[in-house]
Amino acid sequence: MFQQAIQLHPRKRGFHLITSELVQAFPRLSEIKAGMLQVFIQHTSASLTLNENADPTVRMDFETWFNKAVPENDPDYRHNDEGPDDMPAHLKAALLGSAVMIPIHNGRLALGTWQGVYLCEHRSYGGARNLLLTAWGE
Repeated sequence: MFQQAIQLHPRKRGFHLITSELVQAFPRLSEIKAGMLQVFIQHTSASLTLNENADPTVRMDFETWFNKAVPENDPDYRHNDEGPDDMPAHLKAALLGSAVMIPIHNGRLALGTWQGVYLCEHRSYGGARNLLLTAWGE
């Protein structure tokens, strides 16, 4: 079992591919023939998901849909201490989740042809994001 903490540089609000950053930050993946990688984000206003890695308009459409589904400035929100994007960011993160699991096959992530790992930044200014990568297998 291997574990590695990494910090991602701050990104603007949106859906960002981070697959290559994960692989570069965790070279011990190559030691696992068959196993699993869990990627966990240590924040409540950003999330992770797996989806399309080729066409950037997919990531733009994700942002559009989530902003329509969970709008800012809803008068019913009570939690707004950090601004109008605060509560919507928590709700979006809850919908998508804080972790993804990816199979490891022959030392590589066994993602589909068009799959990538997204950092889903739900705050306008979320800052650096901390991830904990845990891999296990044989």
